[in-house]
Amino acid sequence: MKTDDLILALSADAKTRGPSLTGRVLLALALGACVSLAVFMAALGVRPDIAAAAHTVRFDLKFLDTLALLLPALLLCLRLSRPEVSAGTMLMWLLAPVVLLAVAVAVELATVPSDLWLRKIIGRNWWHCLSLVPIFSLPPLAALILALREGAPRYPALTGALAGLAAAGVSATIYATNCTDDSPLFVATWYPISTGAVAALGAWAGRKWLTW
Repeated sequence: MKTDDLILALSADAKTRGPSLTGRVLLALALGACVSLAVFMAALGVRPDIAAAAHTVRFDLKFLDTLALLLPALLLCLRLSRPEVSAGTMLMWLLAPVVLLAVAVAVELATVPSDLWLRKIIGRNWWHCLSLVPIFSLPPLAALILALREGAPRYPALTGALAGLAAAGVSATIYATNCTDDSPLFVATWYPISTGAVAALGAWAGRKWLTW
């Protein structure tokens, strides 16, 4: 059987199995997010001044950026779970959080004295960001990889990496409610590093468990 014929057969077979793959992936992400949220609330909880912080642009920007990562990563992950398609130019959607952060950083550099830049970058919670975002990403990432095994991605490592980005988007959104460092300089430094670690883990998991 030719490769293209096999791909079409796998695609047709996936469509005949019970609940849709999209439904399974969305349910998996929701369940994983609930586990992470429950652990987060039991261990940390939200920051004490969250009501006041929610009225500031810097605080709100963190969530806008994490959601700008989560949504395209999830959509791309769902797209690549089918063997007959590729990401193509849709990967450009992942530039949205990068552009958003770049604009925010530019504004921050223009409005904050240069002698405060390093302090803003380091913040007070850099280690928490580097450790907690990957930790809280594990339940949604594991759930996504398990659900994606019902598909037949042609690019398992890339699909896994996108699952990692989506899981990191969930985790970073949850963690941001506790993090008291709202500066775009902090967010642009530490959030991408922790997110990249989760994406790398997702790529490894995809190569290991999504290959067919």
